Amino acid sequence: MKSAASLLIERAHQVREAAGPVPSPCVSVCRMDAASGLCEGCLRTLDEIAAWSRLADDGKRQVWDQLERRALLLDTHQAKA
Repeated sequence: MKSAASLLIERAHQVREAAGPVPSPCVSVCRMDAASGLCEGCLRTLDEIAAWSRLADDGKRQVWDQLERRALLLDTHQAKA
C-alpha cells in the first residue's frame, strides 16, 4: 500500500503534466500538525489553504511544487523509520 506522501507526489506529477484548471490538493483530512504547521492530509500551510481560491493557476502550480518537495522529504523520512 502506498503512503499518503507517495500518493501526493503522484498527484503533483499529474498536475504538472495536465492542462486546464489546477485541482485542489485537499483530500478531506483537515488536521493541522502542530509541530510542522502543515495539514496532515495535503501538506499545505494555513496560509496556502486560505489563499488557494484566490490564486491563479500559476500560483496553484507553485503550491503543488512545494507540496511535492514536502512529500518527498516526508516519504524519505518515513522510509528511514
